[in-house]
Amino acid sequence: MARTVLHDISNRRLVATLAGVSLAAASLVGCTSTDSTSSEDRLQSLQDKGTITVGFAGEAPYSFEENGQLTGATVALHREIFGNLGIDTVEGVNADFGALIPGLQANRFDVVSAGMSILPQRCEQAAFGDPEFNYTTALMVPAGNPANLTDMQSVKDSGLKLSTMTGAVESDYAAALDIPSTQVATPQDGMDAVTSGRADVFALTAISLNWMKTNNPGAPVDVTESFVAVIDGKPQVGAGATVFRTNDTELLAAYNEELAKITSDPDKYLSIVGEYGFTAEELPDPSLTTAQLCEADS
Repeated sequence: MARTVLHDISNRRLVATLAGVSLAAASLVGCTSTDSTSSEDRLQSLQDKGTITVGFAGEAPYSFEENGQLTGATVALHREIFGNLGIDTVEGVNADFGALIPGLQANRFDVVSAGMSILPQRCEQAAFGDPEFNYTTALMVPAGNPANLTDMQSVKDSGLKLSTMTGAVESDYAAALDIPSTQVATPQDGMDAVTSGRADVFALTAISLNWMKTNNPGAPVDVTESFVAVIDGKPQVGAGATVFRTNDTELLAAYNEELAKITSDPDKYLSIVGEYGFTAEELPDPSLTTAQLCEADS
């Protein structure tokens, strides 16, 4: 069923996010690559090298390191797609989530592999591929969910201490709803905040929190049912995608062409990302486009 794009988060979210990006960009001074490849030649250059470097934030199950190896659902997609484009090796550079777009702009890596939500303010800084995942949010809470939290509004009503990840869309939701939030650099930091009592609840995508719960069975936490956040009465329907530099149009077009062969075939899609906990529920809705999400607040 077609979905209506209803992003209408307040300007506070934009200010907060851009402030975080500015700080992250400042932290990258001196880290710029000497890569002088022109944008028009990027695809050919990567094919000639046979290697592409992706930026990732260590957020399982999207892209993370396990036993020293780069893995995750977005990495699996990239190995499939870039392999089909004649680029057989995918290498990674780890960065805080909020530093991924600045790192891309600074040529620290060629694309961002993090399942990053497509948001208007991000579209002003970089180019997003077609949607790869549909998103919902969930809450990580102490075991038993003693405050009976269910969504962002319930967190606001409770007055409890919220933790969100820097640069993640849940931080934007908190800002838009005037919920004080302590930001953390990684999902593990968010779980640690809850288990230590520094926070009462940690908000992140449902797929990430469920992965953490499954892979940390001894942690005294639960994950709520997933939900679509509502801001000013409007559902915040979202999707995540790979991020490119704005001038890498040929690389982006070639990537989207290969991606469409996967997302149009549910069996193929699940054969690539299913082992990381993704289901048909995360298969992108073809009616929800990158252009719509990039223009949602305009």
